[in-house]
Amino acid sequence: QVQLVESGGGLVQAGGSLRLSCAASGSIFSINAMGWYRQAPGKQRELVAAITSGGSTNHADSVKGRFTISRDNAKNTVYLQMNSLKPEDTAVYYCVAFLTMDYWGKGTLVTVSS
Repeated sequence: QVQLVESGGGLVQAGGSLRLSCAASGSIFSINAMGWYRQAPGKQRELVAAITSGGSTNHADSVKGRFTISRDNAKNTVYLQMNSLKPEDTAVYYCVAFLTMDYWGKGTLVTVSS
């Protein structure tokens, strides 16, 4: 089992930056990849970015060039650096650990004012 705790969400003006953190605990050796999903009201859940155990990354086209996923293995933490934020980035951001069964954090709210 894996526990995930997100932090770093908040209110930011358009064009600003936030860094989300996801601290993982438990059976972290079993994690194949980790990622960030987001869901805005009335919209489908979207995979924002993912990072594999080998360190390769993927970013959604909607955030490519603005968001960067990274990790600190010593701290068992994954980050999502979000720059040039837009109002459409407003959503609850969820950290996910991908195993045979996926584990989800509770989410952290990001609100980008216009």
